[in-house]
Formats: sequence, structure tokens, C-alpha cells
Amino acid sequence: MVQAQPSGNFSSVPVLDWSLTSTPEGREDFKRQLRHAVVNVGFLYLANPSVARADLDALVAYAPALFDLPEDEKERIQMVHSPHFFGYSRLGAELTKGKTDQREQFDFGTPYESHWTPGQPEWLRLWGPSQWPAEELIPGFQETYLRYLAQLEQLSYDFIGLLAESLELPESALEPFFGHAKPKPGFLQHRSKVVKYPARKEGESDQGVGPHFDGGFLTFLLQASDHPGLQVQNLAGDWIDAPPIPGTFVVNIGKALETVTQGLARATSHRVISPPPGSTPRYSIPFFQNITQEICIGDAVLDFKPEILKLKESRGQIANSDSVNYGEYGQYPTGYVNLIGRVKSHPDVAERHYPEMFKKFFPEGLPVQGSAY
Repeated sequence: MVQAQPSGNFSSVPVLDWSLTSTPEGREDFKRQLRHAVVNVGFLYLANPSVARADLDALVAYAPALFDLPEDEKERIQMVHSPHFFGYSRLGAELTKGKTDQREQFDFGTPYESHWTPGQPEWLRLWGPSQWPAEELIPGFQETYLRYLAQLEQLSYDFIGLLAESLELPESALEPFFGHAKPKPGFLQHRSKVVKYPARKEGESDQGVGPHFDGGFLTFLLQASDHPGLQVQNLAGDWIDAPPIPGTFVVNIGKALETVTQGLARATSHRVISPPPGSTPRYSIPFFQNITQEICIGDAVLDFKPEILKLKESRGQIANSDSVNYGEYGQYPTGYVNLIGRVKSHPDVAERHYPEMFKKFFPEGLPVQGSAY
């Protein structure tokens, strides 16, 4: 008798069509597909998303130009100048699992007016204004990016409501994590970045970014060039390619959402392989959905019907994962957890803006590179 393979031992990433949600029948079909994807894979492609294709294409076209900015402009908006960890990070500034990530990046966020004052918890200071390149150097970029982020923020709220329904929860079940139903722009701050993975040289490591889990609720990734490189790890420990599909987002589950759903929604290990020697650079633009800073997710785990919880049994157990897990989740307010990750990843920023936390995590002084994992 041939033993059935665990449903979580996937060999490809499923493609879901957002346009199905425009009719009642299609919405139910979408939710069935979504349940399979979030429980068994933790990754999916989202086709026909409710973000203007013209804005997707424009942002893809801007990506190379962003990294061609003059060096003095990159220095002007370098991340070390921002207590909110926004701005430019040089190539090779971070480690994952002890190895250098061969990527260069700009971090941005949705608009947010900081309300932090001295004496309040430092993690409330994490949200604030982005650093943008000068308009005359890259005309229209900021306007395009902000318009894109506004659409993607709304899509993320719509998507998370359907995800709740797919697990037989009310659409509103996850609203407490966002403060209220589909918050108005500026109530929360979500993060995004534009990443460049240069072609590696002969004999160099192919680690664009090493194996890791994302930390928050949802990630929406726009693969902004034709290069493959994103890989997702299945239950057996095999690496499955997730090549670019034009006009789609790659959506994946973060550890915070996995925690509050009792592990039903699966956070999946993933990595990026650098382009081969002689290739052009790979570009990607991830959006990270945030939740309220004050909530401690260990105190906010959701209840599910027994038959829904049993879906984890058919999925199977992870035999091997190359990623490092998050130890802080469930112990502290989400804002503090996020600040810990930022401090570890960018110690130079922490040294300047969060000196006490810097001393706690780096008692020997400033390291050459940061490492969140």
C-alpha cells in the first residue's frame, strides 16, 4: 500500500485569482483555495490584484533608477539618519544565519505622523516618516510609490478578512489586531522596501538573503524583474522555486499570524538565490503588513472549530527547516518585538537612536554587520 504524502509537502506554489472575489460564487471558491494555500503551503501567487497594473509596471520601471542615484544622495537618506529605520542600506550590510546577504535596499513606509514623546516606550518611536530621494533626481517616484502603497494597504485588509473566513471565522475576527475594521490610512504604519540583488561574481556565495521566516501577519511581494531566485521550503526540507509571474504578488504568512491562528496559517521558510555571474540584477519590492504596536499576540490567540484545527494533522510535520525561529513572539508587545528585530538588523541605527537597547544587544560595541536571524 502506497502511503499518502502529507498535504503540506508541496512541490509548487498555488496561483489564486483575486477577481474571483467579485461574485458570491467566486468568493466561496477563492476561500476554498485560500484555505489550502495558507494551511498547507504558507505561500501563494495572487493574480489580478486590486492594485492598478499601471502602478505595478511604473514601480518596476523605477527600481533600477533608484539604485542608480548618486552616492551623495544615497548617503543623505542613509538609514542611520532615521530613528524609524527608513532609508538606504548598503550592499552586504546584513547577515542571515551567519552569512552575508548580498543585497542593497531602500526601506519606506506608509504615511504616518509620529506621536512619540520622551518617556513613552521606545518602541512607539519606531513608526514615523520615511526618507525619500529628491524629486528632481527621480521624478514621480514618491508619488507613484505612495499611491501603490495606499492600494496595497487596502488589499491587505480585504485579504486578511477573507483569510479569516477561509478558516471559518467571522470576517471581523482579526480586526482587533488592526485597531478596528479596515483602518483609515495613517492609523497604522506598514513597511515596504525596494531590494536589489546583484549578480554574484565567480566563486562568491549565492546568498541573496538566507533562509528565514517573515515576522508579521502578511507579506505581499512584487517580483520586479524576470529573474528567478525566490525559493520556498516544503515540509521535507526541499527548496521549491517561486519564479516571477508578471502582474502577480507572492503572498506569504508571517510568524505573528501563525501564532495567533494556533499554527493553522503556516509561516514558511524561504530564501533568495543571487543571480548567476554575467546576469543583470534581480529586483523585488516586498510590503509587510503591520498590526497595532500595543498588542501582545501571546494573549490574543484565536479559537477554532475542532474540525478546522485537525487540518494541521493532514498537513504533516516539518522534517527540516533551515530558518531560525522567532523567540520573542508572544512574550512582548508587537511594537517591542519589531524594534528588537530592527535593532539586531541595523545596529548602527540603534547605536545612534536607541543607545540603551544597543548596549543591551551589543555589549561589545558596534559589529561590522547586523543580523536579525
